[in-house]
Amino acid sequence: MSARPATDAAAGWAAGASPWRALPRRQRLLAGTALVLLAALALWWTAVAPALATLRAAPAQRQVQDQQLQRMRQLQAQALAMRSATQALPPLGRDEAQRALEATVQQHFAQAARLTFSADGATLTLSGVSAEALARWLAQARIEARTRPDQARLNRLASGLWEGQLALVLPPAAPAR
Repeated sequence: MSARPATDAAAGWAAGASPWRALPRRQRLLAGTALVLLAALALWWTAVAPALATLRAAPAQRQVQDQQLQRMRQLQAQALAMRSATQALPPLGRDEAQRALEATVQQHFAQAARLTFSADGATLTLSGVSAEALARWLAQARIEARTRPDQARLNRLASGLWEGQLALVLPPAAPAR
């Protein structure tokens, strides 16, 4: 029983192969060559071309990623330096921190910012401040007032300036003696 399906398959193959054999030798050669070329073209489009494109783009992508890594390492070093500078400073009381924070806001922003204090920290409201000024102020406020940002809701204006609010954490009040 199992020999019969194999015989039927062989007969079907022979029947399908007979039109191929009926072609002249030259046409079979041309058709075979065309099939090989189509298979090679399909292999090129699906396997070789995408791999070559990836290889060509890799050096540029690596350079961009190396620059990003360099920038991240610079930022890490800056953050570590700020942390060590802040930890080396003597602690401030809440009143001293508030006065220092008010002085830094006035120095960096003048009329472009408003500072309000609450029981749990401070809120800085900005209107039209450059990113550079904000970054310099944050570094100075962290060192001089021992404060750090807790939340930020900032929007970039069409002019490239920033507006919004920063919630800041102040040092705890000195314990009563």
